Amino acid sequence: MSADLPDAPDAETFLRAIALAETTPTLFDRAFEATPQYVPWPKAYGGDAVAQSLAAAWRTVGADRVAHSAHSTFLRPVEVLEPVRYEVELTRDGRGYSTRYVRGIQRDRLVFASTVSFQVPEHGPRHAPAAHAGGSPDRLPTTAQAVAAHDDDAARYWGHGRSFDHRHVEGDLYGTHTRDSSDAQNVWLRAFSRLPDDPVLHRLAIAYVCDYSILEPSLRALGATWRTPGLQTASLDHAIWFHADARADDWLLYAQQSAGVQSGRALNLGRFFTGEGALVATVAQEGMVRLPDRDQPCTTRPERQDVS
Repeated sequence: MSADLPDAPDAETFLRAIALAETTPTLFDRAFEATPQYVPWPKAYGGDAVAQSLAAAWRTVGADRVAHSAHSTFLRPVEVLEPVRYEVELTRDGRGYSTRYVRGIQRDRLVFASTVSFQVPEHGPRHAPAAHAGGSPDRLPTTAQAVAAHDDDAARYWGHGRSFDHRHVEGDLYGTHTRDSSDAQNVWLRAFSRLPDDPVLHRLAIAYVCDYSILEPSLRALGATWRTPGLQTASLDHAIWFHADARADDWLLYAQQSAGVQSGRALNLGRFFTGEGALVATVAQEGMVRLPDRDQPCTTRPERQDVS
């Protein structure tokens, strides 16, 4: 399946992921189909569903409204390259806010659910936390450089198959060891190629890319990487709040921290900042994280569900 990777880094994987086709609804008021994109693991990337459901909900509101939050639950693993139908309930339209309830259905099975809220933008007092010190992304290795020592489908996908360059300030987790075992990290992100100017698309891009690395602070705290033998991960639930517009083809700093790991579940928090330090979005995600008993020999092949 590695043939599904682009020949050169670009943003086409993301653009294909959010391409919607309206179809006949069977449950609610409107329905759209979208296709989860290739990953080198059995189940699809969770950011596909987050962005696709948000895009479907956005197609049903007036042009005066923008998405300010989405709260989602991953109910079942999603098959790669198999269309998902997103049924949208027009739950409420008020003077200042609209609410949409979205259900993702694949092969007649409910796989994803999300509640999305939209707002007519308004003026008011402002406050935001200060950006973390992330240094300069230009001095950090590209994702392709970070995985250059590995020659497998995972490395090729990480290197140029995700539509976005990921540059880790504290060092990446693509190898077998990490040089930093704190419970926080900072990642610079930018689309590989120029995106259209539509602000809606750039919010969709942030929703799409936010799932790739959000579990990593908890992996660091546990001394694990994506190549730890026996590691199993899956997204469980997800929330994102948008605070301001920003271009996803300019550098964004994604500051992340683990909020705790217990009972095979890891909760992580993240904030997106522009290169100038303006707060763009906040993310909270809980994921399943299972590691083998470190005191026992492990022969289990690493598994991933929707986290890539």
